[in-house]
Amino acid sequence: MDANSHVSAVAESQVSVFLGSDGAPFEALIAQLMNPRNEDRSEAEQLFNLCRARQLDTFLLKLVYMVRSSSSPDVRSMAAILARKQLGSWSQLNPQTQASIKEQLLYSVQQEEIQSVSKKLCDTIAEVAANLSEDSPWGELFPFLFQCVNSSLSRLQVSALHIFGQLAQHMGSQLQPHLHILHGLFQRTLSPSMPIDVRIAALCATANFVQSLEDAHDRDVFQDLLPTMLQTITQALEMNEEATAQDALEMLIEIAGSEPQFLRKQLVEVVGHMLQIAEAEGLEEGTQHLAIEFMVTLTEARERAPGMMRKLPNIIGKLFSILMKNLTDIDDDPSWHSADVEDEDAGESSNYEMAQESLDRLAISMGGSTVLPAASELFPAYMADQDWKKRHAVMIALSQIAEGCAKVRCH
Repeated sequence: MDANSHVSAVAESQVSVFLGSDGAPFEALIAQLMNPRNEDRSEAEQLFNLCRARQLDTFLLKLVYMVRSSSSPDVRSMAAILARKQLGSWSQLNPQTQASIKEQLLYSVQQEEIQSVSKKLCDTIAEVAANLSEDSPWGELFPFLFQCVNSSLSRLQVSALHIFGQLAQHMGSQLQPHLHILHGLFQRTLSPSMPIDVRIAALCATANFVQSLEDAHDRDVFQDLLPTMLQTITQALEMNEEATAQDALEMLIEIAGSEPQFLRKQLVEVVGHMLQIAEAEGLEEGTQHLAIEFMVTLTEARERAPGMMRKLPNIIGKLFSILMKNLTDIDDDPSWHSADVEDEDAGESSNYEMAQESLDRLAISMGGSTVLPAASELFPAYMADQDWKKRHAVMIALSQIAEGCAKVRCH
């Protein structure tokens, strides 16, 4: 036997072990794929790909089995990710394998108690559903999801809502006939009586549906949920769940950029909430920055919602004031004045950098006729102040808004 034949025989023997009845070797292979050492991980990847190439059905069944059986959350999480990445081969699997995978995935999501793992598992379930044709849909999935939403366990409610949100991205058109049922479901799970993690999951699912629907009338089905969506963010902040609130703010930023008309009917209320968050004491800078990003994104949505923000000149003035205040968040150190190497960014904070960028974008999107009145109200007091930071802020602000205001003649 030559060297190549010997290597091939060894590899085939290893595949038989990995895909055999004992799950431990395959679990060890999954764990090895997370090895930080490139050499060890590369060897594991080769064996992993060989298993896939040799026995695709058995290989995917093994992966899904790891999602439900491994005692290691990291392995379960990795197996869910890997299974999702293999679903491009779904049509190559025999019907028995497909049925077993679907059954095992639904079982796993019921058993999984760690949210980070469950989320990856939900992504995999949504991906499987997206790979099925309209002629052979996953008949058990929707009844299962409604069962989970009606469960007394908040983790199952969160999982079902996450899957609904992912399904909107993958197959929104197929869900269109069920919009009023889904509206009722989201309305119930956004209720203040629900746990905050359930409410945030409902908010994200609603936001995904709003963005997936092509018809404005279909989007308007969910429009009356906006007040409770805003209340959900407020409650999360009051409960010191800022990371959760930030996830929700990011979803609203996506809506502001892609479907700003959805916000039109309650624009004053929505923007008012964002101003409160941007100005609130004690919040993380990241949370405040997201609220500002929402408002700036909305001013940039000129093509989809022309003139919408121009109807709120007072709001622009308040936003400008917040940005000016953030421009004063800069330090000065006497040692920098004699430094050998010049650092243009020395002393600049994340607030300062965010304010610079936002002023530039605001002026370009709204134009000088809107921005200059706001600037004119603030600049005189800032320039007369003894604090050098305020006078410096005016100079920086002028440079940032110059491009957007260039077409306006000063009198």
